Amino acid sequence: MSDIATSAGKVRVLSREDSFVELAARINALAARGPASVGLSGGSTPKAFYAWVVRTGALTAEAIARIDWHVSDERCVPLSSDDSNFGHAVRGMLDALGVPAARRFPWSVELPPLAAAAAYEAAWAQRSTAKAFDLCVLGLGDDSHIASLWPQCPLIGQQTGPRFTATEWPGRGWRLTITEAGLAQCAAIVVLVGGAGKAAALREIACGEFAPHLHPGQVLRAHVSRVTWLADQEAAAGL
Repeated sequence: MSDIATSAGKVRVLSREDSFVELAARINALAARGPASVGLSGGSTPKAFYAWVVRTGALTAEAIARIDWHVSDERCVPLSSDDSNFGHAVRGMLDALGVPAARRFPWSVELPPLAAAAAYEAAWAQRSTAKAFDLCVLGLGDDSHIASLWPQCPLIGQQTGPRFTATEWPGRGWRLTITEAGLAQCAAIVVLVGGAGKAAALREIACGEFAPHLHPGQVLRAHVSRVTWLADQEAAAGL
């Protein structure tokens, strides 16, 4: 394992399993201090993390009892859909661990996108005071997107306003997503990055000229002290 300091946060270079060990340790540490919230991500790596957690029993009883589970972005589909990020968390981990229903917080995908985002924001405001997730887990697209902040997304640069909103991604439909304002209120952010296909995106985000409309992950540069990238050697090869 090695750490690389970058303008977008610390990049920790380690194997996939070691990245899972670190993420589980962070979740367990949160739970040891009391109730906390975790925003999960979509994609193949989180699904592998869920299976690993169930197989290894890596999360403590405190984590199962105390963590409120969310997803940082979501497609506007039923939880039963194979495209649902929260649905994958439910089927891959939450059900198997016996996480109580009161600790599960999916987006209201039965509502129209803007109404679903407003309902999620309103519910969050009732439960919390100033911050968003205690731990926000993100993935990285090979086009440099994080959550559902995609290249040329009109939400990029909007650093005030709601923590959560809806956006229509051209060619991919409506998405529900954490915003820059929401990311600014997260106590910690972890980005899981794996594979050579992500190396160029990670290099641009960490070392490239600042152009967040082209490389949305660069918005995390504003939160460098709270961001950790868990990357394998292939993904970190360009740093």
